[in-house]
Amino acid sequence: MAKHKRIPSLRCPTCRKLVLRTEPDFPFCSERCRLIDLGKWASNRYVVSTPIFDPDEPEQPGQPGYDHEEKPDGGADSGRTDRRPN
Repeated sequence: MAKHKRIPSLRCPTCRKLVLRTEPDFPFCSERCRLIDLGKWASNRYVVSTPIFDPDEPEQPGQPGYDHEEKPDGGADSGRTDRRPN
């Protein structure tokens, strides 16, 4: 039995036609589909989502990775809102 070398492929994001990696317009099937996709980006039909919080901003309570502040007595803040003794 002869082995066939598998050529990687996927579907054109515009028209869903099968496209081989060796084609010149990969991952698109044609220049037309490439330009349609570019037009969607240019007209804001596609957007890149933004993070939920700005990594340059100081961390805020309730966000992942927030370190609780130290209490004046040196103990770590447990994050509780009531101030009853443990």
